[in-house]
Amino acid sequence: MPATTPEQIHRLFENRFNAGDLDGLMQLYEPDAALIAQPGSVANGVDQARTALQGFLSLKGRITLNTKLVVTVGELAYLSNTWSLRGTGPDGNPVALGATTAEVARRQADGSWRYVIDNAWGDQAVAD
Repeated sequence: MPATTPEQIHRLFENRFNAGDLDGLMQLYEPDAALIAQPGSVANGVDQARTALQGFLSLKGRITLNTKLVVTVGELAYLSNTWSLRGTGPDGNPVALGATTAEVARRQADGSWRYVIDNAWGDQAVAD
């Protein structure tokens, strides 16, 4: 099921992530989307985004997203959410991550919405 409104992207992302559905997550991104999965690093396009998201899924955790803002102008939407992820690192120790995002989505020809830019770290994602 695609996001039929920008607001649905967060709920779909949360549900698919928690189900471990990497293919479903990738359906939320345009083919040339940019994902900032780690501060200072941009994953460009679906192949790099897939690898980055697989890293998060490997933590075998649960993510929660709380939508803070959605502003739609024509075919574009600016979104922000506060997310938290609790999982287990490769060493078996607990991992807790979280931030407030800055995202841009675009309405597709079929009326669905997909990420163009997904900055998971918001203003923490500054480059060196």
